Amino acid sequence: MVQPRSPAPAAASRGPTPASPAGPRALLPRAVRLAPGCSLGLPFPCRGARGLPFPCRGARGLPFPCRGARGWRKAPPKVRPRRRGSFSSHLDAALFRKKCRGPVTGGKCLCSPAPAASGPKCLCLSRVDWSALVPLWLRHRQLGLQAKGWNFMLEDSTFWIFGGSIHYFRVPREYWRDRLLKMKACGLNTLTTYVPWNLHEPERGKFDFSGNLDLEAFVLMAAEIGLWVILRPGPYICSEMDLGGLPSWLLQDPGMRLRTTYKGFTEAVDLYFDHLMSRVVPLQYKRGGPIIAVQVENEYGSYNKDPAYMAYVKKALEDRGIVELLLTSDNKDGLSKGIVQGVLATINLQSTRELQLLTTFLFNVQGTQPKMVMEYWTGWFDSWGGPHNILDSSEVLKTVSAIVDAGSSINLYMFHGGTNFGFMNGAMHFHDYKSDVTSYDYDAVLTEAGDYTAKYMKLRDFFGSISGIPLPPPPDLLPKMSYEPITPVLYLSLWDALKYMGEPIKSEKPINMENLPVNGGNGQSFGYILYETSITSSGVLSGRVRDRGQVFVNTVSIGFLDYKTTKIAVPLIQGYTVLRILVENRGRVNYGENIDDQRKGLIGNLYLNDSPLKKFRIYSLDMKKSFFQRFGLDKWSSLPETPTLPAFFLGSLSISSTPCDTFLKLEGWEKGVVFINGQNLGRYWNIGPQKTLYLPGPWLSSGINQVIIFEETMAGPALQFTETPHLGRNQYIKVTGWAGETEILSPASS
Repeated sequence: MVQPRSPAPAAASRGPTPASPAGPRALLPRAVRLAPGCSLGLPFPCRGARGLPFPCRGARGLPFPCRGARGWRKAPPKVRPRRRGSFSSHLDAALFRKKCRGPVTGGKCLCSPAPAASGPKCLCLSRVDWSALVPLWLRHRQLGLQAKGWNFMLEDSTFWIFGGSIHYFRVPREYWRDRLLKMKACGLNTLTTYVPWNLHEPERGKFDFSGNLDLEAFVLMAAEIGLWVILRPGPYICSEMDLGGLPSWLLQDPGMRLRTTYKGFTEAVDLYFDHLMSRVVPLQYKRGGPIIAVQVENEYGSYNKDPAYMAYVKKALEDRGIVELLLTSDNKDGLSKGIVQGVLATINLQSTRELQLLTTFLFNVQGTQPKMVMEYWTGWFDSWGGPHNILDSSEVLKTVSAIVDAGSSINLYMFHGGTNFGFMNGAMHFHDYKSDVTSYDYDAVLTEAGDYTAKYMKLRDFFGSISGIPLPPPPDLLPKMSYEPITPVLYLSLWDALKYMGEPIKSEKPINMENLPVNGGNGQSFGYILYETSITSSGVLSGRVRDRGQVFVNTVSIGFLDYKTTKIAVPLIQGYTVLRILVENRGRVNYGENIDDQRKGLIGNLYLNDSPLKKFRIYSLDMKKSFFQRFGLDKWSSLPETPTLPAFFLGSLSISSTPCDTFLKLEGWEKGVVFINGQNLGRYWNIGPQKTLYLPGPWLSSGINQVIIFEETMAGPALQFTETPHLGRNQYIKVTGWAGETEILSPASS
């Protein structure tokens, strides 16, 4: 929240008090004060009485209103092609109609063959210089967010950051507005989000910012709703995401050293930042957008393998036009090593016992600077085979209140967690390998489906008491539906499906997933991979399998190889024998010192009786949308009483009314993946804790909806639907303070 300067010097030096009765409208600095009558809480003027209360969408997403801004009018939809490297390339060289005041010869404007409309003035199309575009109100955006003394300052007024994290890539695009409105109604004023490199550049040099990955649309929607934005572009983001958001094709280099100034890594970062920052720069506060701060990397102090790396990332951002306040973010153990000259340090925590670090350690390393908790963990993530972690709402309120009372800004991580759709989840590997579940509910302020919680109500009351004005009403809950169960009627075993996949990759030795010659030479990022070879004897099979490999003799499963089981007995079978291993990438480690060692599939040789096997046939089973296009209806068979597994199962969900959110229950099924209308909902596994998969209503349609299940080991009779999620047995987090990221939880079962 923006706070006015206190007339009392002592109060001004200490910073604002959270109980200040002044509301957001009165507290905005003159440069960004809202227009009279505007109740939307926009972080930019509305230009008169509700005169275009949102950013202009017509001119390619300009983050300021066009109407009434000194005669500028919106252009026709035609725009010039984007020119890479241009400062205004993000605007696609936006064209505007403006009054030409240039020289006129013979009644014609020199920049147009048309006659001048009125004397020396005419309307013409021109590529606009940014400085000429800026209306008067934007010209006051000179200083941006600053760290001055104990306070954040936005222009000339004290500013408190009350933020919350939502990741656009974990929320269906159709629900972005709903989640952001709920954030605004909770009394928060700032959105924070990561930017996942691996999703935006799935193949080297090929970028995707469309659909659910439209970062610019998400940021502009936040501005429209009245939220500032702190962007966390990485390149590494952690975020419980596969390889911490780094693209897997980086691991094709056998000498790769991630998160260092290793040439192979920095060259890739430079190319990615060239593209990403051309989109981000125009969205900054000083360019008229809502981005008030940018984070440099993420929790690097806990990694700290190259003292030159953070300075490199800082320079990479600044060289590409980032001019807003720069921040770092570290937990307690990494704080001392994550400091960067000229960058404000912030802390991540979950316990009130760590609040002393805000005033002691931070003061010692960076002097008198504003305090901020960049990540206050409102809950925690879950791992397969573990419990569902929850944090009591009273504990959350107590800690948030203590943080604000200590004079610190705060960001709630997570405000809304969302879902690890597809295969995007990460993993942890300290003593044991543990992959994250599909749900990223996180026991956050909003549930996985965006519903309110006790935390939301308590925090809304708390932040509402600070704002001094009534908060906007919370949006209505989205309806849920319990659809009729469906029974798959068609099936295709994996072994029958192989003949529709084209020729396999042939190799003398096993090839790991990242180095497969697929996807334009970029390897395979996610999913499964199948290895086949021929054997002539029984014995003991051994090798490094990452992460879980089901072993078959012909089509008969004989067991699994993984991190704990590295050997398996192969029985004697007469005649020609095919040895098969179906390997699943369950998620690359996203936090820790071993991220360089995250190649998946068979790593190195596979041995039978200590002799390396040769002549492999390898199938890439990435299970993208295009993967299923090869399986026309004529390829499927009627479901037999005893299906051969692994297999794909095909059914249909019929909906006669407007589709609503629902949750899939897979009782009787063991382990696999579900696809609805081509959308990968994520993994299920009967070891829990998660027992349901979230299915967003916008991914359904009225009529027939295609449902495909890939099951590895045991098929159930039907798929059920329910209105309520079941995320597993609750286990309360006992907050005792940090002893390392993996040991933050000291749980007590409920």
